[in-house]
Amino acid sequence: MTIQDLPAVNASLNATATLFIVAGIYFIKKENKKAHAICMITALVVSAAFLTCYLIYHYSNLTTKFTHEGFPKLIYFIILFTHIPLAAVSLPMIIMTVIPAIRRKFDKHKRIAKWTYPVWLYVSVTGVLVYFMLYQWFPPVG
Repeated sequence: MTIQDLPAVNASLNATATLFIVAGIYFIKKENKKAHAICMITALVVSAAFLTCYLIYHYSNLTTKFTHEGFPKLIYFIILFTHIPLAAVSLPMIIMTVIPAIRRKFDKHKRIAKWTYPVWLYVSVTGVLVYFMLYQWFPPVG
């Protein structure tokens, strides 16, 4: 594996996190707390792996510009400009959600989680969309 493979790895990790977040929400709505915890811990570990790969990739100063013009570029930037700030706030939100769960303060966990999970889910989904738009659907020419 090379550094150029990391965007695909990152998209895969984001997609995997998305699946576990959705499954975790499904299980908690079905009051299956054990399955919920397993899914959310897995989503957390996968997201941590994503963040590690993301930082390694961007530390190497590799960038790819979105070069396709027109409507796709507008959609790309709308997604990107919502994704970036929400990605920045998602990590503290996730931490603030996990700590009460670890401390078994589930009322507090639930209050915070109702805000955290949609942000985390949005960031995971849009991360995959950014990858597809940038590297698959509208790849740079040359």
